[in-house]
Amino acid sequence: MGWDTERTRARLLEAAIDEFSMRGFSGASIERIATAAGINRERVYAYFGSKRGLFEAALTDRLVFLIERVPVTGSGAAAAGAFAAAYFRVCERDPRLARLVQWEGLELTEPVDPTGRRARSRRKAAELAAACGRPGGEEADDLLWTIVALVNASFASMNLAKVITDPNIDARRASITRTAEVVAASSPVEPRHTN
Repeated sequence: MGWDTERTRARLLEAAIDEFSMRGFSGASIERIATAAGINRERVYAYFGSKRGLFEAALTDRLVFLIERVPVTGSGAAAAGAFAAAYFRVCERDPRLARLVQWEGLELTEPVDPTGRRARSRRKAAELAAACGRPGGEEADDLLWTIVALVNASFASMNLAKVITDPNIDARRASITRTAEVVAASSPVEPRHTN
């Protein structure tokens, strides 16, 4: 019987996403990942080279097209709200995504695939700005960052909602939707200047 490399790789990634989103990079165990995937731990190294390689693959596998898959619909400030609500629903279906990004920020000094992720983010920010009738560039990047950061925090820092605001998931989604609309409708900010 032949070895199904794609299926094996998919099982390893799924087990890795579970492990890394729960325990972070440092706390994750290759042994637990291999056991959960039903695969010999040597296969992990054969596919990904190292624990770091597996973490990067797990993060990239889930995030590589995430922003692109979330549609921008409507126009004006409502487009930002609709995007925020749609992104929230994606993260609600799989909160591990936000947790992986949180662990990445806490444990790695550099982001995974910064060039590719930045290019995808810029495209989505420009699409969002166009739908909102807003300028592109830094302001559009800031709008996208605000939406993504608020949504991710809802799932990576869930206890904050329990102590600061309404812990109800529908109320949180509605609050983030309103916030995105307010930010999108606000007057343009002065461009940042770096020396």
